[in-house]
Amino acid sequence: MNLDEIAEIVIARAGDKRRFIVAVAGPPGAGKSTLAEALHKALLARGETAEVLPMDGFHMDNGILEARGLLPRKGAPETFDVRGFADILRAVRQADEEVLVPVFDRSREIAIASARPISPDTHIVLAEGNYLLIDAAPWSRLADFFDLTIFVGPEEEVLRERLTARWVHYGLDEAAIAWKLDGNDLPNGRFIIVNSRPADIRIETF
Repeated sequence: MNLDEIAEIVIARAGDKRRFIVAVAGPPGAGKSTLAEALHKALLARGETAEVLPMDGFHMDNGILEARGLLPRKGAPETFDVRGFADILRAVRQADEEVLVPVFDRSREIAIASARPISPDTHIVLAEGNYLLIDAAPWSRLADFFDLTIFVGPEEEVLRERLTARWVHYGLDEAAIAWKLDGNDLPNGRFIIVNSRPADIRIETF
């Protein structure tokens, strides 16, 4: 399924609903962010109003992670503020006022609060993140917020290649990249693949 087909499905399903929320999920390096941004542009080009809501804005602060011994595992399921994300999704679902959402700055490894506005007039919101479809608490509390779900799931070799390129881009040395891959990113990816609910749309790569 290509981008145009996905955009048409989203528009058809959204119809005249006041607010339509799409979940774009998958392992680290799968292409979720790329798909969400491309889909955002495709929707705008078709005259829709849309915004992207990234789950990465809900990373716990490094100070909290360090105190809990979780800093090396940043990006794992237990290192996110799931309740905070659910609260934002609930507010976005209401579509009755502007909602300011946080955005993650990967170059500084911090979340920036109130970095992106979602207007009450926005028709379609693309929620994007690794764990949106996890079928276990606390992530399962998110299920009722989504009107359509998309899962991007490449083979592990593709994920390894893409993640290696990501961490090279951010200046990590060989040892740090090896830890990122096999100590955190790929184990998280396997967890996501095994524990995610079936999606309405599944694509192998983007």
